[in-house]
Amino acid sequence: MNSKINLDIELDVNKIPTKIEWSAPDGGVKKSKADAFILSVWDGETKDTLKIDLWTKNMMVDDMKKFYHQTLLSMADGFKRSTNEDEMSEDIRDFAKYFAEKLKLIG
Repeated sequence: MNSKINLDIELDVNKIPTKIEWSAPDGGVKKSKADAFILSVWDGETKDTLKIDLWTKNMMVDDMKKFYHQTLLSMADGFKRSTNEDEMSEDIRDFAKYFAEKLKLIG
């Protein structure tokens, strides 16, 4: 069995993303709009992370700050699930809280 996740990126003449759509047919997602995404892929041979981060030129700076804050929280959750490292997961959450406070995302 195979499962696919597709990203379609529309670019302007300067190759700047103007539209991002993603699909995950097995998850019931078809051509869903996105303004930004971060993709990290682990290469087991080189023991290195390959990554792509893109956003459309319509992505607002305040939304980007929230996006990164929520990504940090998601990373804390994923790290806990994958390693059972409770203390370090909480440290990531603490940093996410600090990040949000410094950017005035939370009071």
